[in-house]
Amino acid sequence: QVQLVESGGGLVHPGGSLSLSCAASGIIFSIYDMAWYRQAPGNQRESVAVITSGGSTNYADSVKGRFTISRDNAKNTVYLQMNSLNPEDTAVYYCKAGRILGGYVYNYWGQGTQVTVSS
Repeated sequence: QVQLVESGGGLVHPGGSLSLSCAASGIIFSIYDMAWYRQAPGNQRESVAVITSGGSTNYADSVKGRFTISRDNAKNTVYLQMNSLNPEDTAVYYCKAGRILGGYVYNYWGQGTQVTVSS
């Protein structure tokens, strides 16, 4: 079965950095677009960063210049490097694998990892 396992979350001071990883199994990783989402308490889940199967990237305005998404197809892993963190970045971060095939949308989600930015 498909599994996406996030890691790397934790507590960090404002201005600090964290690196998240998401290891995928059960899918042909290289043909999936990969994304990071986040959800803060009381808020809807929002897209943070996307990297397509071809390597193109896109970021939410709130994280541009601070976050970097990357992928290693050999390791079936997508990463999110987060710098200059602020308390507004506090949320549960989720990894998603997505693909449209034959008119069907295939989306798989990880279980999430907590990121807390606090002094």
